[in-house]
Amino acid sequence: MDLYIDPICPYTWVVACWLREVAQYRDLDLRYHVMSLLLLNEGRDDSYSRQLGASTGPSRVATAVVTHHGSEAFRTWHGAFGDLIFDHWRYPTPTEYRDASAAALSEAGLPAALVDAADTTEYDDALRRSHNEGTRPVGIDGGTPVVHIDGAAFFGPVLNAVPRGDDAVRLFDGVRLLAGCPDFYELKRTRTTPPDVSYRPMEGKAPR
Repeated sequence: MDLYIDPICPYTWVVACWLREVAQYRDLDLRYHVMSLLLLNEGRDDSYSRQLGASTGPSRVATAVVTHHGSEAFRTWHGAFGDLIFDHWRYPTPTEYRDASAAALSEAGLPAALVDAADTTEYDDALRRSHNEGTRPVGIDGGTPVVHIDGAAFFGPVLNAVPRGDDAVRLFDGVRLLAGCPDFYELKRTRTTPPDVSYRPMEGKAPR
C-alpha cells in the first residue's frame, strides 16, 4: 500500500492516523510518499485548496527527508509534524509550519538543517516526480490523499474523523474490496463540517 500525502492537508493526516489504527490489526506493507496541494491545484479555481496550499514548506521538507533518509523516516517525521499541527482544526501560519517542521525533525532524529529545504527550490523536481507518480494513475479529478492499494489507485478515502478499532478495520477491508473491483470508480457526498483532526493512539482489543 502506498500513501501519497501533503503534510499540511488535514484529510491526509486523518487517513494516516486511520492506517495507524489499522496497523494494530492488519499486517500492512505501507510506504509513504510526498504529494503537493500546490501542484494538485495548478490551474484550478479552488479557494479552499489554494488556502491550504499556500505553504509549500512542509512538502519540501518532507521531500528532503525522503531523498536523504527514505520513506520510513518520512513516516516518522510526518507523525511528529501532525501531532503538532493537527492538535486542533485551524489554518496554521507559515511560522507554525516551519516551527513544527523543525520540531518534527528533532523528534524523528533527523538533521535540523533539513528545515532549510522549506525555503529553496532544490527539491522541487523530486517533489513533482513523486506527486506525478501518485496522482497520474488517479486522473484529473483527484485530490488528497491518494492511496495505491492492491494495484488500484484512488483519491481518498476522505474521512472527517479517525475511525477506531473495529470501525477502522471494517473501513480498510471495504476499501480493499472496492479496490478489487475494476469497474468501481466513485462514491461521494458533500462535507458539511470541518475535519476532526484530533488523534491519540490508544490500546484496544483486536477485532474479531
